[in-house]
Amino acid sequence: MKKDERMKSLRQEKIREIVENYIVETQEDLAERLRRENIAVTQATVSRDIKELMLVKVPMPTGGGRSRYAFPPSESGSRKENRLGSLFEDAVTGVDASGALVVLRTLPGMANAVASALDAAQWPEILGTVAGDDTIFVAVKPETAADAVVKRMRVMLGRNA
Repeated sequence: MKKDERMKSLRQEKIREIVENYIVETQEDLAERLRRENIAVTQATVSRDIKELMLVKVPMPTGGGRSRYAFPPSESGSRKENRLGSLFEDAVTGVDASGALVVLRTLPGMANAVASALDAAQWPEILGTVAGDDTIFVAVKPETAADAVVKRMRVMLGRNA
């Protein structure tokens, strides 16, 4: 494991510990707690870590409109697939591939939700997604897996490959 990867892993483990043991209302609160642990971070790094760890904002029990970061309830693999399937049926309008890139078209405003669900499904051949408003680029590895990914996605859409 490279030094940067080790640092990221340690930082994200510390974030897990902080979120589980303290009330963290903002990214700046989280960054400050990390700095107290002698972990230097930027706002951009904290923001990326929050996204990668899939932290969500939940209302505080005391109410008052305040919220804090928390981990989402865990989902089983089949539940993730069901969620992804539902999103595909409701939001995806097309799928195609070129090389190692699969392109998904969605209804306007739905690309981020579909991409997030696709990332959470952790298909082994998908390296990652980049979402706009109504388009998602899906990086696939190896390149030869792109056709199989398109076929699987079309089945989820109720269309034959």
